[in-house]
Amino acid sequence: MGKGKLAKFADMAENPLVVQCPFWQLQREGFRLRGHWHEDFFHNHHPITLELGCGRGEYTVGLARQFPDRNFIGVDIKGARMWHGAQIAQAEGLTNVGFLRTNIECIHQLFAPDEVAELWLTFSDPQMKKATKRLSSTYFLERYRQFLTDGGLIHLKTDSPFLYTYTRLMAEHNHLPVEAATDDLYGEVKDDSPLTAIRTYYEQMWLDRGFTIKYLRLRLPHEGTLTEPDVDIPVDGYRSYNHEVRSTRTTGR
Repeated sequence: MGKGKLAKFADMAENPLVVQCPFWQLQREGFRLRGHWHEDFFHNHHPITLELGCGRGEYTVGLARQFPDRNFIGVDIKGARMWHGAQIAQAEGLTNVGFLRTNIECIHQLFAPDEVAELWLTFSDPQMKKATKRLSSTYFLERYRQFLTDGGLIHLKTDSPFLYTYTRLMAEHNHLPVEAATDDLYGEVKDDSPLTAIRTYYEQMWLDRGFTIKYLRLRLPHEGTLTEPDVDIPVDGYRSYNHEVRSTRTTGR
C-alpha cells in the first residue's frame, strides 16, 4: 500500500465524521450505531439519507450543503476515495454529514427499521452479468426494506442505459410507484434542482464525452413480494471511463 493511502487511512481514523465497520467487526461485535444514528451521531432527529457507493463523496457533501435540515451518510468500502469528501465536510464544518466505510451487502445490519428515509444510488456499477450485485436489484431492495421507512424514496442517477432500463423494468414488474423517469436528465431539467446542481467528477467526464445522464425516482413500500423481471436488456458499450466492454454478450438480465 502506498504512503498516500496510508496517510489517508490515518486521517480517516481521526476524522469524527467517519465511521468504519469492517465485515469481521460487524459479525463479531455488531454495530453500536444501529438504531442510534440520530441520538449518538447527528444529535438531532432530522431525516437520514444514504448515498450508497458514494465514491469521493461529492454528492453526499453537495446534498448536505443544500439541505441543512436533513442528515446525509455516504457509504462505500473504498476509504481512499471517501477521504476526499470526509476532508471537505470536516473543513467546512458540516454537522449534517457522515461517512460509513463498510460493505454495502451488509447495509441492513447497520441501520434499524425505519431509521432511513431516503436512498441515492449515484453512478453505481451496472453489474450487467449478475442481477444480485446491482444496487437496484430486488436482492438489495429486500435489504433496504429492513431499514427504509415504508414508501421511502430511492433515487437512481446513472450514465448506464443498461442499469436505467433494468431498474425501470424492475419497478414496473413489481408495481413500485415511479415518481420520475428520464433518459436525458440535463436535456429535460432546466432549473437549479439538486438533480442537476450537483455533478460528480465522473459525471462531468461522461457529460463531456456526450453521454446522457439518466434519472429515476421510485418509492419502496414494505409490503409485496419482489421478483426479478424476465427480460433481456441490451448491455452497455462500456464498463467504466477508461475501460472497454469485458464481455462479448449483447444482452443481460
